[in-house]
Amino acid sequence: MKIALLAPAGAMHRYSGSFGKSLHYAPLTLTTLAALVPEEAQAEVVIYDETAGKIPLDIEADLIGITCITGTAPRCYAYADYYRRKGITVFLGGVHPSMLPDEAAQHADVVFTGFSEQTLPQFIRDFLKGEHKKLYAQNCDFSIAGRPFPRRELLNKKRYITINTVEAIRGCCHTCTFCAYPAAFGRPVYKRPVREVVAEIEALHSKTVLFPDVNLITDRAYALELFGALIPLRVMWVGLVTSSVGIDDELITVFRKSGCKGLLIGFESVTQESQKYIHKGVNKVDGYIDLMKRLHDNGILVQGCFAFGGDEEDTSVFDRTVETVIKAKIDLPRYSILTPFPRTELYAQLDRDGRITERNWAMYDVQHCVFKPKNMTKEQLEEGTDRAWRMTYTNGNIWKRLAPMRHSPWLSIPLNLGYKGYADKWHKFTREVMCDNSDIPGAPEG
Repeated sequence: MKIALLAPAGAMHRYSGSFGKSLHYAPLTLTTLAALVPEEAQAEVVIYDETAGKIPLDIEADLIGITCITGTAPRCYAYADYYRRKGITVFLGGVHPSMLPDEAAQHADVVFTGFSEQTLPQFIRDFLKGEHKKLYAQNCDFSIAGRPFPRRELLNKKRYITINTVEAIRGCCHTCTFCAYPAAFGRPVYKRPVREVVAEIEALHSKTVLFPDVNLITDRAYALELFGALIPLRVMWVGLVTSSVGIDDELITVFRKSGCKGLLIGFESVTQESQKYIHKGVNKVDGYIDLMKRLHDNGILVQGCFAFGGDEEDTSVFDRTVETVIKAKIDLPRYSILTPFPRTELYAQLDRDGRITERNWAMYDVQHCVFKPKNMTKEQLEEGTDRAWRMTYTNGNIWKRLAPMRHSPWLSIPLNLGYKGYADKWHKFTREVMCDNSDIPGAPEG
């Protein structure tokens, strides 16, 4: 039996797009799914991640599985339709099919909703018996405990800055109106036993680890236990948290002792009213500079993420954000445009007000405007975002943010150069480019 697992990518994030190797870490979805294939299937499994390389059109497989987010949905559907025409059974899963299963079902033989650790093995056993269903929904007793280690050996490690991605906790306690995660998977938080996380890290035989979990501190007690257990391993790690880490002395101390070298924090906006608009009150705008100083004092770099386009923002927000980023010395700023993903509270609100202007999911990549902003035009929002990227990643402003180079230049310099390249190409990804799937035979025009 042959199984191919695919992760199509939008134009900007594709291997031929604007994200270089320095900005790519190995995703966990496909390697985890590969590890869940039952032994009795005796399957030969291959993985194709389009952020790292081309997805071939001549795949020979009994089953093709495609993981799909909203921004890649049209491309995922085009691949699914193409392989189905060749007589291959195709299954779709991920965030977007979980939110819109009826839409996904128009392009797949089987649709998975929710998490698939339990349902994928069941589907493959059903398929082998010739009695599979068209829909597999997440089990009510779902857990991420006792899961096999991801099959990292199936990846081309030369294409990623690291393949040492490890999951510890799944879910988040916050209620941000723009977040697709709870819309797709609900609000429960799932935790792996700390001993399993430690065992997986030890098995990597590496001193670097990346946690892609959406919020490592959504359960503070668990975070303290986990990172306390990492102290003896003497690893260096990076991960995602919220800005509330800055008011927790104990947590920062444990992070430092356990080898934390970098954190991604969603600052979202330099306007406090915008934090209310998106229900992210955990962010205190007037505390950003102090937060950065505390983290830097503990040897921790920060990727700070901002999303432009909230109803409380006007065209002054772009220059003000760049000024704040430089003043606070945010090591790796990243800008996006507020995006109303389907089934989210933000989408419902904007759709209700007649403000959704784009229905092609390929444009929902958080770098293009798909709605009518309140205090500026769509063109002003996109042009301002482009300007913010360019201003932030001039050589002079990179130096202002990073000098003096006290904090892990081996990590911060390559990442900044990677984003500088990204900033220089941002404006090239027009709607025509984003919606073009003509390299897939039979794909509909954008």
